[in-house]
Amino acid sequence: MTDTAEALPDRIARLIGGYDSQGIHRTGTAVDNASADWLAREIRAIGLAPEKPSFALSRVDVVRAEALIGSTVLTGLPRFDAPPTGPKGVTGALGPIGGDTPLGLVVTDPRSNPETEELREKFGHRAIIQVTDGGMPGLCPINADRFTDPFGPPLLQVSNEHTAALEDAAAAGATVEVTVETERYDSRAFNVTARISGRDPDLPPLIVMTPRSGWWSCASERGGGLVVFCEIMRGLAEAEPARDVIFTANSGHELGHLGLMQFIEDNPGIAADAHCWIHLGANFGGAVAPRVRFQAANEELRAAGLNAFASEGLTPDWETPVGERPGGEAREIFDHGGRYVSLLGGNGLFHNPTDHWPDAIDVDKTAKLARAFSTLARELAGVSE
Repeated sequence: MTDTAEALPDRIARLIGGYDSQGIHRTGTAVDNASADWLAREIRAIGLAPEKPSFALSRVDVVRAEALIGSTVLTGLPRFDAPPTGPKGVTGALGPIGGDTPLGLVVTDPRSNPETEELREKFGHRAIIQVTDGGMPGLCPINADRFTDPFGPPLLQVSNEHTAALEDAAAAGATVEVTVETERYDSRAFNVTARISGRDPDLPPLIVMTPRSGWWSCASERGGGLVVFCEIMRGLAEAEPARDVIFTANSGHELGHLGLMQFIEDNPGIAADAHCWIHLGANFGGAVAPRVRFQAANEELRAAGLNAFASEGLTPDWETPVGERPGGEAREIFDHGGRYVSLLGGNGLFHNPTDHWPDAIDVDKTAKLARAFSTLARELAGVSE
C-alpha cells in the first residue's frame, strides 16, 4: 500500500532537497552510488521492489586542472572526453582557436557547441582552453558524449568569470601553461529500476526513464525528472495497467548516456519494441530563466502529450518537430527507431554549480508537470478509468 498522505509540494521539497543535499552527482562516485541507494529507498516506500543493475566504467578523477598566466592560476575542469596533458602540462602562446598558436581559446555556450567539437578535430592545437559561458557566472561543464572514445587535444574548461583575462592573453599571444592531470579507476555505477506488472504480459511495455547523474548537485537539472518519475510510479503502483511499466533512473548521463545504453544492451530490442518511452529530461522544473520543451516521436503521441499539458493549463515553450532528432536521452530511442514522449527544458542554471534547492526550483510548475505526465502515463499504460 502506497503512502499518499504527504502532499505533492511536500514530496517535491523532500525529494529535490534531499537529492541536492547529497553533493556532486558525477557518475560512479561515492555520492552517485549513495544516491542510488537513496532512490531505491524512495521506490520501496512507494510500494515497489527496486533493483540496482550496475555497469562498469573507467571513472575519471581530476588531480589537477588549471591554466597559469604569469602568476595567475585559473582552476577549471577537464573535458572528460579529451586526453590529459600529463603532470608536466603544455606551455605555449595562446591565441583564438583555429589559429597557429600552440594553445587555442574558445568561448562556448554549454547548451550548444557543435562548432567547438568540429574545431577540436580540425586544428592542430596542443591544448585548448574552453570558456563555458551559460549566461550566469560559473563553470558549466559540457557533457562528454565521447567518454569511451576520447579525441582531440587536451581541453581545459574554465568559468566565464575568466573570459576577459583569457581574451586579453590571447590577443597578446601570451605564454600560458595548461595542465590537465587525471587518474582513471575501474569503477561501477548503478541504474535504479522497478517494474509494475500489467494485466497482459504479452503487450509491449511502457518505459519511464530519467537520468540521475550530472556534473554538480543538479537540483533543477535532475530534480524535476526524479519527482515526475516517482509521481508516475506512485500513480500506477495500484492502478492495474494493461501493460507492464518499467522504470529506469540511469547514471552516466554526462558521460554519453552510459547508463541508458547499458539498459538498452541488457534488454535487447526494448528500444524499438516498447510501446512508448516517457523520457523525463533536464531542467523543466527550474525557476531561473525557465523554458519547457516537448518532444514526441509521432503526431499521435504529440497530441497525447499536448493534451496532458493542457490538463494542467500548460503549454510547452517550444517543441522539437516530429521527425527531427530529439535532445537528451530521447535521441537514443529515436536512433533505434523507437516511440517516445519527452519532457525537458532550458534553464539559466544549466550545468551551473549554483543549481541548488530551493532557489533553483519552481515548485508549482513542477507539481503541474508531475500531474500532467502522471495522467499521460496512465493513458499510455492502459489504465482503465
